[in-house]
Amino acid sequence: MTTKVTSIVHGAISIVNAVASGFGSAMGISLRVKVEINSKKGSGIIFQKGGGTGMIKKIIYDILPSKYLNNNQLLININSEIPSGIGLKSSSAVSNAVALACKYLVNKEINDNFVLNSAIDASLYAKTTITGAYDDSTACYYGGFVTTDNYKRKILKREDSPTDINVVLYLPNNKKRGDVTRLKLLSDIYLEAFQLAYSGQYWKAMTLNGVLTSSLISNSYNITRICLENGALAASISGNGPAIAAVVNEGNVQKIKSILSNLDGRVIVSGTNNQKASAVREVG
Repeated sequence: MTTKVTSIVHGAISIVNAVASGFGSAMGISLRVKVEINSKKGSGIIFQKGGGTGMIKKIIYDILPSKYLNNNQLLININSEIPSGIGLKSSSAVSNAVALACKYLVNKEINDNFVLNSAIDASLYAKTTITGAYDDSTACYYGGFVTTDNYKRKILKREDSPTDINVVLYLPNNKKRGDVTRLKLLSDIYLEAFQLAYSGQYWKAMTLNGVLTSSLISNSYNITRICLENGALAASISGNGPAIAAVVNEGNVQKIKSILSNLDGRVIVSGTNNQKASAVREVG
């Protein structure tokens, strides 16, 4: 008998970076991760595509009982549309998707907090996050806007994001990042950005986050400014960069995409996402 579980989790962008104060905000986008786990009699874990990192292995061993692992062979495929290592929450999305698939493999009753905490614990273990990235994880998992207390792992507010907008993502070829610990120098102003997000003024919060983060860890605010000058509702470095996200009305997408396409990097256009993470199981 074989069991196949498929989980889907979407990516996210930053509204307010949580590194500065521990309070953050993020918004789900439509780029997604799909994880497939095929389980059959035997033993061993085989990564057919993606995975194999310490973070992924920790999730598997933390969630699946040793008896199950000793008696079943797992074939794992991780397919991600989300570029990694540039601030688009790929690590949160992948860890969530793997944790959800593993949990659903052995238990039809899904405890969302258990899945999220398993993914975050593994991310902290692997040092892919400073704060636990609870804002990123919950935006990926639940979709929409979230505002969170990362250290308490608490969602303070969650609501759907507009569906009639797009997110234009600029991914520079230069992947260099600045020293993210500098963000704490302006923690009080990041808190003001967070309060804007908490009050529902997401675009103001995101744009302020862009000004602050560019000034502290990037050499230039020019690309963000260009997006705003050409009609973006908000623009900011996402996460710790170097990706830049611009929230754009549908009528301005092509204009901003064309401008950014002339720069040294590539451009992706994404929709927003309000769908919660999902998993299905097939037994054959």
